[in-house]
Amino acid sequence: MEEEKYMRRCIQLARNGLCNVSPNPMVGAVIVCDEQIIGEGYHVRCGEAHAEVNAIRSVKDPSLLKRSTIYVSLEPCSHHGKTPPCADLIIEKQIPKIVIGCQDPFSKVAGKGIQKLRNAGREVIVGVLEKECRELIQKFITFHTLHRPYIVLKWAESADGFIDLERTEGHPVLLSTPLTSMLVHKKRAESDAIMVGTRTALLDDPALTVRHWYGHNPVRIALDRNHSLPQTSHLLDGSVPTLIFTECHRPGKKNLEYIPLDYQTDILPQILATLYQRNLQSLMVEGGKILLESFICSGIWDEIIIERSDKRLYSGVKAPEISDKISYSEEKHFATTFRHYLKRNT
Repeated sequence: MEEEKYMRRCIQLARNGLCNVSPNPMVGAVIVCDEQIIGEGYHVRCGEAHAEVNAIRSVKDPSLLKRSTIYVSLEPCSHHGKTPPCADLIIEKQIPKIVIGCQDPFSKVAGKGIQKLRNAGREVIVGVLEKECRELIQKFITFHTLHRPYIVLKWAESADGFIDLERTEGHPVLLSTPLTSMLVHKKRAESDAIMVGTRTALLDDPALTVRHWYGHNPVRIALDRNHSLPQTSHLLDGSVPTLIFTECHRPGKKNLEYIPLDYQTDILPQILATLYQRNLQSLMVEGGKILLESFICSGIWDEIIIERSDKRLYSGVKAPEISDKISYSEEKHFATTFRHYLKRNT
């Protein structure tokens, strides 16, 4: 089917913006005239031109636009944000037909762009490869429909199901390889925020930065109810924006903010509400066991990625447990097995 062929190209283009467009969604656009692609574009970076604008700009002969079809993976915006409305530009360029992958869940758009195009007399088709287009922007959809970040839980475990030895000091057991660490850092670069619990922050002193992949550092988040983290901790070094959730307020400093929680009630909803207010659309949780299990038990997660090493520890801290009723897929990267659980909430 021709429409699906061009929409697949839109999706392919959109993925080029993976690490740069957040909090905007990834979007791709293709312009076709006489069964030939005459223009392509994608949203490169938040605050810059949208996919439709880049596709229109790439057309060498603008006179062809009046008899072309523009394919776009997400409904063109109809409001003034950091850039003008794309729906207005499509109307201005007199493009007669628009094929859209899926409707925008963002309340300021949510069908308004489609209606504006139809009111201008344009032919609009919606829902071509809708499932694939929604999967492309699942983080964006989760954020705007569930009013919380898209949550990825990640840990590495031994072949016999342990994530670390029982210890009060020293370095954690190394279950990742240099190559699998690269994949983990790639995931960090794709996330808006990354989180650890108090024990992990104290014992491992993690930097939680992107070092083995290209991309931005996510906002670092840690729990520290009683201000037990020493001032020498990497998380307190001010090198990356960091949020520390605690019980009592403490003055922050550059790139470091203390946020008090009510520990007499469930703290997860409080944390997620704070991240939503700060427009952090995706959260990667890297441990430890208590924090990971709190997300699992509450059912507040979207993906779980488990790196399964071939090493055996024979004893130690057991890995979090997941119901055997939840389906998963497995794949191998660099001779290491990754188990991937995926839950669809929307």
